Amino acid sequence: MVILSVDYGDARTGIAICDSTEILATPVCVIKQTNKKKLIEAISLLAKEREAELIVVGYPKNMDSSLGERAEKTLAFAEKLKRVSGLTVELWDERLTTAVAQKNLNAAAVKSDKKKEIIDSAAAVIILQDFIDYRRMNK
Repeated sequence: MVILSVDYGDARTGIAICDSTEILATPVCVIKQTNKKKLIEAISLLAKEREAELIVVGYPKNMDSSLGERAEKTLAFAEKLKRVSGLTVELWDERLTTAVAQKNLNAAAVKSDKKKEIIDSAAAVIILQDFIDYRRMNK
């Protein structure tokens, strides 16, 4: 199944995808958009172009598993994305994905003006890779 993942942010949203084999998540892009309606439309169009069958949205729970303001915003975003795209949208725990992406980029000595964008797409890859690994282990 082709799966698209979303690391939702207020200014930048990272996007990753896997092909129908569900083996490897790869970065697609970072969408710079502060207007939520336009962002949802852009993601829906991208999902259609890439023939995605499912969208996974990173769900930023607090470390104690409680839901804070950011998680509530993400839940509302995911519900709107589901309505507009017509696809199934699943939330996936994304705790520490940005920190892991940052650590990986630092370990790889990535130095760039666009490091924030790279981190956003890398976080989307981590979210999706965790999701597809979980699916594979629980079939």
